Amino acid sequence: MDVRFPDIPSYRGWGKPLRVESTIDDVELIAGEVPRELAGTWYRAGPDRQYAPMTGEDIFIDGEGMAHMFRFKDGRVSYRSRWVRTARFVAQEKAGRSLFGRYRNRYTNDPSVEGMSMGAANTNAVFHAGKLMILKEDDLPYEVDPDTLATIGQHDYGGGVKAVSMSAHPKVDPVRDRMATFSYQAKGDGTTDIVFYEIDGDGRIVDEIWFDMPYPGMVHDFAITEHYAIFPFFPLITTMDSVKAGGTYYEWHRDRETMVAVVKRGGTREDIRWFRGAPTSAGHMLNAHEDGDGRIHLDLCLYEGNCFPFFKTPDGETTPTCPPILTRMTFDLTRNADDFTKAPIMPVPCEMPRTDDRYQGMAVRHGYMICYRTGDGTSAIGHLDLATNAFETWAPGARSSCQEPQFVPRTPDSPESDGWLLTIVNRLDENHSDLAILDAQKIADGPVALLSLPVRVRATFHGSWVPAETLATGHFAMSRAA
Repeated sequence: MDVRFPDIPSYRGWGKPLRVESTIDDVELIAGEVPRELAGTWYRAGPDRQYAPMTGEDIFIDGEGMAHMFRFKDGRVSYRSRWVRTARFVAQEKAGRSLFGRYRNRYTNDPSVEGMSMGAANTNAVFHAGKLMILKEDDLPYEVDPDTLATIGQHDYGGGVKAVSMSAHPKVDPVRDRMATFSYQAKGDGTTDIVFYEIDGDGRIVDEIWFDMPYPGMVHDFAITEHYAIFPFFPLITTMDSVKAGGTYYEWHRDRETMVAVVKRGGTREDIRWFRGAPTSAGHMLNAHEDGDGRIHLDLCLYEGNCFPFFKTPDGETTPTCPPILTRMTFDLTRNADDFTKAPIMPVPCEMPRTDDRYQGMAVRHGYMICYRTGDGTSAIGHLDLATNAFETWAPGARSSCQEPQFVPRTPDSPESDGWLLTIVNRLDENHSDLAILDAQKIADGPVALLSLPVRVRATFHGSWVPAETLATGHFAMSRAA
């Protein structure tokens, strides 16, 4: 069978499937100087297409997982990318063609893979308890070698995880060396089961709370504070009758409410407080914190409608697009009420927000994000001072766009935002990628170093920075400045 990809918009130009594993021992430095204090590895994960999709259609969150790494040592950078050899990947490699149908819809798959996991390991790369894991929220993590990116296999914490999947958005605390994570639809497609886990630095599960979602929805991300985990439920809902009939895995139900569960860490399902509001959606959280007066604040990129228009209504209607606005939701635990307030933090639409991970769950001052995205494919990196509302940006130039930024502290105990910001730059017309290193407190000054890759890093969603010391010991040992 010939390998042919359909002529669809998402496969033209920058989005054309790359299907290449790369090794570059020394990435070319074209401007500035790589700070020698940067010692460690930046891991990323994203989707690519091994073969043309069975259905001839594609959505950007689907595709086989590709793991990426940038290793920093002595002022030099190396780059490597490797496929994650999931069960899905290996089956298709053997068959020489695509075997999986619509996104997460096992009822549209080739009969030869009946019962096989559809997990693509294409969303996030996270290091914790001595293991580098590539994550996709519909499956268990895949462990890969942190030096070679060779796939080791699935990881379920020695059988301790009873859920069928784990989130692509765990929160790793590099100060306490702990990880908070969860699974939704945790007992299988269309179930309302959700479970919250906390895992210590040795990979032991130290907290596990199961509860029920208000509906079998999508829960892509969550947030934590010192004492709570916050789960927003948006009405992108799995309807199994529709799925079995070949429909999309999620449908937008604008007649259902947004509901938020505030879960006490170390508590029980009986301790959960529920809040409700108008139908909205979001993919990504910036941060959450407690204010000391019984209120919890959640900062997220909020859509006043459906954030994924390719998931239509049950009637097949495509909903209008709406911008993601950084918004603060506030939940008052002192009131005997289930409503919450929300207020925009800044008017500029933005996505993929990140903070200094050492201060996650605390009242942070600095946030970083992708902003000023346009129809011609350009975008910029933004830095918001949440105390003063000052907002500065760095744009990589015409026909260039940025991938999710990554903050790296200057030292393990440096103050919040004292460090660098890493971002992959897509040179859309030149068909290759750059790596930009910015001073996190002065991003408008432009890169302190710019490196040029001879290949295109097609797409990465999320990732994490791992210091060289952590790779050597298997444990994080950062601290927060007093």
